Amino acid sequence: MKIVIAGGSGFIGQKLTNFLLKKGHEIVILTRTKQMPAEKITYVNWLTDGASPGEEIRSADAFINLAGVSINQGRWNRSHQKQIYDSRMMATKELIRIIGRLEKRPSVLINASAIGVYPASQNTVYTEESREVADDFLGKTVHDWEKQAEEVESAGIRSVFMRFGVVLGQEGGALPLMVLPYKLFAGGTVGSGKQWVSWVHVMDVIRAIDFVLEKPLHGPVNVTAPVPVRMKEFGQTIGSVLHSPHWLPVPSFAMKWVLGQKSALVLEGQHVVPEILKREGFEFSFSLLQPALEDLLIK
Repeated sequence: MKIVIAGGSGFIGQKLTNFLLKKGHEIVILTRTKQMPAEKITYVNWLTDGASPGEEIRSADAFINLAGVSINQGRWNRSHQKQIYDSRMMATKELIRIIGRLEKRPSVLINASAIGVYPASQNTVYTEESREVADDFLGKTVHDWEKQAEEVESAGIRSVFMRFGVVLGQEGGALPLMVLPYKLFAGGTVGSGKQWVSWVHVMDVIRAIDFVLEKPLHGPVNVTAPVPVRMKEFGQTIGSVLHSPHWLPVPSFAMKWVLGQKSALVLEGQHVVPEILKREGFEFSFSLLQPALEDLLIK
């Protein structure tokens, strides 16, 4: 299968590329910068003056869109929020334009998304059937991003929105920052501790994307472990795995002062379950938090 990946150099993109290569797929990575040639990987320039990615790609079986400015980096001031939003909308719009120019079009566009589309709640359980949309920055961004990607369906191409939870990995995502206080023996409950953390191991994210490539699904797919936990339990589990005390609470006002609006990522949360993945028979390698953290933190 010939698979085109936008955002292939990122935290998830690199792992996904390696995983798909091992399965024998042909990989095309869209990039803005010149890359050294690599075995079984074709790099195609895009989003730069003079780039003609459609002519270089010519045909594809699937597109995977992971492109966009990271929500984990930088303070969420107005400028950074605009970069987060615009980068996703621009990249997705360009992918749809490229797909429309191919001699052979793909059967699917898998678009990264986020559970931030759901409103924060301590009581509601969200599945893919949930229609509520958060009225904050992240909710609007995800909603508009998915609507943009959905336009590809007018060409008879199915679109899938992989709504990632809090992705746990060693090299990126939220985990390194969440673990740091415990490595300094200063870990503790963040905020009230009652907010939900719908987490997922990065390798289950990779496997879920591969799973959806082969399944006739479209629309939202929640990519979270089947057993979310509350923030207090999340921190206690980190402490247990690292044999570090969980004792120094971090009050909400301190997080808001340090992170600004981005503090909502840790002070608020959603209880999200992967109903579609479970229904389709996807088997998580890490359903429970402690084994996932042991895999990532004890090497």
